[in-house]
Amino acid sequence: MKYDYLIVGAGLYGAVFARQAMDAGKRVLVIDRRMHIAGNVYTEAVEGIHVHKYGAHIFHTNDRRVWEYITRFAEFNRFTNSPVANYRGELYSLPFNMYTFNKMWGVVTPQEARAKIDEQRREITGEPRNLEEQAISLVGRDIFEKLVKGYTEKQWGRDCKDLPAFIIKRLPVRLTFDNNYFNALYQGIPIGGYTKLVENLLAGIEVRLNSDYLQDRAQWDALAEKVVYTGPIDAYFDYSLGALEYRSVRFETELLDMPNFQGNAAVNYTDRETPWTRIIEHKWFEFGKDAQGNDLPKTVISREYSSEWKLGDEPYYPVNDAKNGELYQRYKALADREEKVVFGGRLGEYKYYDMDQTVAAALALCEKIL
Repeated sequence: MKYDYLIVGAGLYGAVFARQAMDAGKRVLVIDRRMHIAGNVYTEAVEGIHVHKYGAHIFHTNDRRVWEYITRFAEFNRFTNSPVANYRGELYSLPFNMYTFNKMWGVVTPQEARAKIDEQRREITGEPRNLEEQAISLVGRDIFEKLVKGYTEKQWGRDCKDLPAFIIKRLPVRLTFDNNYFNALYQGIPIGGYTKLVENLLAGIEVRLNSDYLQDRAQWDALAEKVVYTGPIDAYFDYSLGALEYRSVRFETELLDMPNFQGNAAVNYTDRETPWTRIIEHKWFEFGKDAQGNDLPKTVISREYSSEWKLGDEPYYPVNDAKNGELYQRYKALADREEKVVFGGRLGEYKYYDMDQTVAAALALCEKIL
């Protein structure tokens, strides 16, 4: 059988494209080199808890069209992302808000908080030359030292003085008592987990897992008129111009025989000495309840360790500096010459997409080519 579209990657981008293509009457085959669908949003059930296998994923968007589209395939709960920062045993609210400033300085009013930040920002004169100066110019020295510096250096594996200022151009500073991390109209977690959501997107569509497109490209290409490729763009071209850089993440996940480990879905460890960047307690994404609304007696936690990506690791975050941006543009020029293959998604476009942006980009591609 000849397919109209071969979709390489059963993650969110590939699944949305596949759904739209199928609904448009196209013959579609989806393949993935992993043993499961849903890419990095994959969740698996452990003791009734939907564990985010590749890190925390919280759907949030201001795009009503995207929200209305994605909620056709799952009902979402009302989870609100309110992380906590742990600095050597001191706990602070994130994003930076009046709770944070009160704990940090004892200030009570927005005017006092603003005055304190303004006083500390003055040490940076002129245009910030690096991330450290940029952060201090936005939130002052105290917050930088306790809540930005260690976390950022662990995340990027570099000193803040060696990181470009643009990475932290916007640090949310709220002079209100608002712990909602995202400024999004719509926010939540799919009830039943993300895997269920992607299963619903792929309903009735042929999916082949454990299938590596790049190992047998000619055979796969022969099956379809067009290919939508969501893998790494540099891998597609056999790294002929060199490898694009990523940050990767390693997870240590534990099932604990206790009902509550940290009382919050996400706790960031912002000191430099703690080796992990944060601990996720997965049950709190669904309020610690099972599908019947019963309290869950056990809990699952994941410690996250940020690392430099190397071949064979899972790529997570593109390193969007000038050098990598230039290399990507050279790969994109090669990609634009490919008549049969369309490149999309976080790896195919070497772009950090939030989930709503992934859905929007896939829908835009559908409108363009279907």
